[in-house]
Amino acid sequence: MTTRKYTSTRRVNSAAATREAILSSAHALFLARGYAGVTIGEIAEAGNVAVPTVYSSVGSKPGILTALLEPALTDPAIADTLAAVEASDDPRTVIALTAEGTRLTHERHWELVYELFYRNPPGEPAVKAVLDRGADDYVQALTRVANRLVTLDALPTEVSHAEAVDLLWFHLGPHAWITLVGERAWSFDRAQAWTARSACRALLRDKSA
Repeated sequence: MTTRKYTSTRRVNSAAATREAILSSAHALFLARGYAGVTIGEIAEAGNVAVPTVYSSVGSKPGILTALLEPALTDPAIADTLAAVEASDDPRTVIALTAEGTRLTHERHWELVYELFYRNPPGEPAVKAVLDRGADDYVQALTRVANRLVTLDALPTEVSHAEAVDLLWFHLGPHAWITLVGERAWSFDRAQAWTARSACRALLRDKSA
C-alpha cells in the first residue's frame, strides 16, 4: 500500500492569502511612514494577523522588505527584453528595446523602488544584499546587450566592450531613471526617448539620432 501525502488546497490558498495580506499591509505602511517607522506589530495589526503569523509566513522586517522587492528583480520584462535584443539584427533597435525594457521594469515597481529604496534606503544588511544582487543582475543584463552590439559590429573602434557596459549603465541604468523621472519629474515616455537617443549617440558608430 502506498501512502500519499495529503495537501489541503484550502490551507495552501489560505496561507498564500495571509502572506499577501501581510505584504500588502507592510507595503502601505513602509511607504506612509518609512521602513524605520514601522513595527512588526503594526504590520500584523494592519494585516489582521498575529505577530507570530507574520514571522512564520514572511519573516522579519528585512525579510518582508526583501519579499516586496523580489517582483522587481524577477520582472518578466527583463527576460522578454533580452530575448528581443538577441533576436534583433539592428543596433538601434537593440538600444531602443533596452530603453523600453528598463523603463517597464522601473515603471511597474516605481512606487516601491524609488520611494522606499532610493529616497530613504533602509540600512539593513540583508536588504542591502538583495539590492546588491539586483544591481549585479542589472549589469549582467546590460552586458548581454553589449555582447549583442559587439556581435553586430556596431561599436566605434574607441569603445571597448567594457566601456560599452559602462555607457549602457550610465544611460540606461537605474540612476538615469531615478534622476530624470524621480528627481527632475520627467515622464517615463520622455525619459525613455531621451535615454535611447543618448545611448545611441554614445555607443553606435553611426552617431545620428
